Amino acid sequence: MADQFAVLLPVAAVWIAAGVVADGLPRLDRARALRRRTGWLSALTLAGLALTAAVLVLGLSSAGTTAADRAAPGLALAAGPALVVAACAVRRIRRLRAGAGAFASAPDTPAPHGLRAAAAHPLIGLPIQGTALAVLPAVASAVGVDLLAAPAVIGPAITAGVLGVTAIGVRHALRHNRLAERVLSPAGTGSTRPAGSLHV
Repeated sequence: MADQFAVLLPVAAVWIAAGVVADGLPRLDRARALRRRTGWLSALTLAGLALTAAVLVLGLSSAGTTAADRAAPGLALAAGPALVVAACAVRRIRRLRAGAGAFASAPDTPAPHGLRAAAAHPLIGLPIQGTALAVLPAVASAVGVDLLAAPAVIGPAITAGVLGVTAIGVRHALRHNRLAERVLSPAGTGSTRPAGSLHV
């Protein structure tokens, strides 16, 4: 179990760190800070994808006696959300970093609401944080707490996971919509009143 935990711990640590960084992106109100933090997120996401793929490939290609072989079945649950990260989130993170770089010439340049809305898009945060959640059962199993071993625990564990992912998705969607409304409103004030209507 110790060698399996040693394999899974870096994978979980990288995905959790990426989830924390992704969650904080929309709160950054300076373009330079957003660009720097997006660079961190890009590095963490690529590292997480590389580590996850390495464990899965090594586990599938060897004879079943290594630590990677024992760790790979636990990471099978994380393979789905990791594929969504590779297909959707990586491209959005790259575009977000390029967009922030266009405004980051001065240290105190505010980050436009459009960039912050893009940073809050559910297809950035949700797949990354979903992958981090999907890795946790494998880590728990490696330390001797198998959440899916007892039939009475399987149902509640799956329900808790689905509810957790749903709550994360709803939170990201609400933040994205709130920031997108500021982009559409006059002067980014959040007012939905037409700019030309003036009452004396």
